[in-house]
Amino acid sequence: MAKTRYTFNTKTLAYEELKRTAGQKIFKSFLFLISAMAFSIVLIFLSYTFMGSPKERLQNREIAQYELQVQIMNDRLEQMQNLLDEIAEKDDNIYRVIFEAEPIPKSVRQAGYGGVDRYAKLEGYNNSELIIFTSKRLDQLASQIYVQSKSFDEVYEMARNKEQMLASIPAIQPVHNEDLKRLSSFYGYRPDPIYKVKKFHYGVDFSAPQGTPIYASGQGKVSKAKRSRTSYGNQIEIDHGYGYVTFYAHLKDISVKKGDLVKRGQLIGTVGNTGKSTAPHLHYEVRKNNRKVNPIYYFFNDLTPAEYEKLLDLSKLPNQSLD
Repeated sequence: MAKTRYTFNTKTLAYEELKRTAGQKIFKSFLFLISAMAFSIVLIFLSYTFMGSPKERLQNREIAQYELQVQIMNDRLEQMQNLLDEIAEKDDNIYRVIFEAEPIPKSVRQAGYGGVDRYAKLEGYNNSELIIFTSKRLDQLASQIYVQSKSFDEVYEMARNKEQMLASIPAIQPVHNEDLKRLSSFYGYRPDPIYKVKKFHYGVDFSAPQGTPIYASGQGKVSKAKRSRTSYGNQIEIDHGYGYVTFYAHLKDISVKKGDLVKRGQLIGTVGNTGKSTAPHLHYEVRKNNRKVNPIYYFFNDLTPAEYEKLLDLSKLPNQSLD
């Protein structure tokens, strides 16, 4: 029941019932509705600004879950990267060393993936930086896994051909040497016998009488067999594969020709005194991947540990080369 309102009439000095006109009633109702609507708008604005709508709150929870999942995925990617790094280290320093293969350069292992526009479609979002970072890590990991897979394919092929590889590596002395004194000059700086200045001697010299047999130090293919009166004189070069080449100089006789396949221990010529030589001897070199290396590191099939140690000591003594 609506309450009856009264007002005091100063003329009659009595309370009289307050009666509003229809217009006043309509205006009051309109004013009430306007106030209610304004209050509702303010309340809704504050709610959406500081609390968010139920849909937004649900979306925020989903975003937080996605961010957590991405972080977990990045942690797993970090673990996978560490594992792959360990595998790569073993590959370079153990597996490839065993088979005399060069390690894979870091620039190849760390090669990029894709172009600069590869991640353009991921830009423009609130979490673009996180998404792009994760995508790059995935792509880099995929690239490194591919490189490692190809490396293992190569190691597998080398393992299958291990017997042939071991037969091809230069592993014996080219001249039968029961007495280490026959090695007259070693790898390193030595006085030149003609010009009397120090020059680097890239091989070892085996002093022996002319006609002493010379043997191939490993299985391979003759890539050079020529006669000459200058420089190294009569010479033979054998390509053993796997990056190995051996060179024999100052020969008297040549028993093979270019293109011949030879086995380790096969007779290929005899010791001579041809070219720029001051005494009968064999000049012998070993090259690995086009780089001349110390041949005495490849005499392990002929020597005992004690003999090899003695040979290393002798190689450090000053002496003069014979060519």
